[in-house]
Amino acid sequence: MRIGNCEIKGYAALAPMAGVADRAMREICMEHGAAFTVGELTSARGITLGDKKSDALLCCSERERPFGSQLFGSDPAIMAQAAQAAMRFCPDFLDINMGCPAPKVAGNGGGSALLRDPALAAEIVRAVVKAVRVPVTVKMRTSFDGEHIIAPELARRCEEAGAAMITVHGRTRPQMYAPGIDYRTIAEVKKAVRVPVIGNGDVCDGASARHMREATGCDFVMVGRAAQGNPFVFEEINAYFEGRAYTPPTLQERFEVLMRQLELMHRYKDPHNAILEARKHTAWTIKGISGAAALRRECGEIRSLEDVRVICQKALELNRNL
Repeated sequence: MRIGNCEIKGYAALAPMAGVADRAMREICMEHGAAFTVGELTSARGITLGDKKSDALLCCSERERPFGSQLFGSDPAIMAQAAQAAMRFCPDFLDINMGCPAPKVAGNGGGSALLRDPALAAEIVRAVVKAVRVPVTVKMRTSFDGEHIIAPELARRCEEAGAAMITVHGRTRPQMYAPGIDYRTIAEVKKAVRVPVIGNGDVCDGASARHMREATGCDFVMVGRAAQGNPFVFEEINAYFEGRAYTPPTLQERFEVLMRQLELMHRYKDPHNAILEARKHTAWTIKGISGAAALRRECGEIRSLEDVRVICQKALELNRNL
């Protein structure tokens, strides 16, 4: 598959997840078979105002490519200006968020709020396409209010405005992340446009990835929450589509990758923030194992990487057969 002139190899990409899919996680997921990554949601206005946090969100390494920076906003001129500024970090493509349901994003007219105004959404795409020379893509949900399904129409408008790829999260804004994926609407988007379409939502293993593709005809799949604490999901999906046997990692191997990820976080971020974020990544990694409930309580008290090692050792002792 290609996004403009950018060649994509593989079967599943890592979804942009604010506060989760940071540089360290993206690098780890690429090492374990992700086809490409998309950066954390970044405010276009923040970029134009020189916000240092925005720069940190846009920063990427060679180990997480192909990589796309994701921007949100509601003003075409500001989005175009931000897109030009984002090119300092040399992303392989730029993604425009039209799906985030968070009040601080949608409440200011960005993210899923653009589902209410397809004309403005298309104008934003057109402005960004004119501003940069890399492919411009769009990620959207199916509906803003849960009643008026807008994704097929919006996808057509975005394609006409120059979008090189469309990702559809098969949920409405009111659904947030509740169970249930609208495969039919993703299929309608696929029929409505000629550019590649990515199906997103509840893809957690090889079988669900195949179901997404078969039910929608999409060209590719995107993995979000299933990669939290489990970068190996990409290896599993790749093996599934290639007809290879997949051997899940041992618990020891999972903890070794966790520690590598947390060490990278510690290197890339303020150490205090890195440790705070280590708590949730550790909790995700131990999910489902024997003694996880008690260990999760300890995760909330993590204050150092050594604390993580202690939790991992306790988990190994409780699960010697894994």
